[in-house]
Amino acid sequence: MEAVQKDHWYFVVLIFLPFLKVAVQQKDVITVHLEEGMVLDCLCPWKGNLSMVSWTKVPDKDPVAVFHPEYGVAFSHHYRERIEFLRTTPMDGSISMRNVTHQDMGLYHCSVQTFPQGPWTRNIQVEDLDTPPEEDDSPQPPTPEEFRVDTELVAEQNDNLTIKCNHVHNGTVYQVILEKKPHSQPWSIIGVCKKVDGGLVGEDYSDSGEVSCADSLDVSLHLTGVVPEDSGFYRCTFSTDTGVQTTTVLLTVPPPGGFSLSMYMMYIYIGAGAAGLILLMVIIILAVRHSRKRNRREEYKVKLHPSQSQKWRQWQRQ
Repeated sequence: MEAVQKDHWYFVVLIFLPFLKVAVQQKDVITVHLEEGMVLDCLCPWKGNLSMVSWTKVPDKDPVAVFHPEYGVAFSHHYRERIEFLRTTPMDGSISMRNVTHQDMGLYHCSVQTFPQGPWTRNIQVEDLDTPPEEDDSPQPPTPEEFRVDTELVAEQNDNLTIKCNHVHNGTVYQVILEKKPHSQPWSIIGVCKKVDGGLVGEDYSDSGEVSCADSLDVSLHLTGVVPEDSGFYRCTFSTDTGVQTTTVLLTVPPPGGFSLSMYMMYIYIGAGAAGLILLMVIIILAVRHSRKRNRREEYKVKLHPSQSQKWRQWQRQ
């Protein structure tokens, strides 16, 4: 019965949360580094009685966690057994998060309901500070990103293919991020390999393949039955103790009825064979013409008078 009551008040809170009166909000957005055991601080600055603490993730206002002094705590399914309310003081709504992934990046909203002064809120941005965001103050559309392609691959439709980021590491690697960029689209993370507390942690966000992580943090993507939609750029970003290093692979998968690799090789073989045949025919024709010309000279030499034959030899010597 007690569990039913907790679930009931949790959903009631989520329904009526948007209708609570306007809160006193801290205007500055706090930035927190994405890391294991990260703390999202939400400590109300004044004294009073805490009625409730709620955490949501914007912009969709997805529920994260709720604390109530009487009914306890409740968590959404995605954050269950990963979030803990710290409660260092009676007005503390801070939480800590473990088993973090890159899906935990984003903007979090904390709302502390108090009496008698009312609610207080704070916004916290969780970012991966190892790769700082790009800044673009220009009102014009950003120019296309320029980057170097280290490896180019061509695969036929329905082939099986493994994309590997072959790179010589200058230092100790502690994290690798695998991204995909379809043509004319932004980069998106499809896999992460990292070391946490001496162990290997892999995160696979790919919809069309399987991301594998090796103990040496060499990452690979295995595609089964590739399709033209798999075409694009694949980039591995290695975070090391000496800095960030990247390697980029370009994959091309021709559409059905397009110019495939087998057709390309067939045209090369046909062209090389035709060129060789033409060259052989030219050599034979020149040899035959040269032989005929020589025979004619010999026949003409035999028919000449002895005096004319001598003049013929003198003319040839000249």
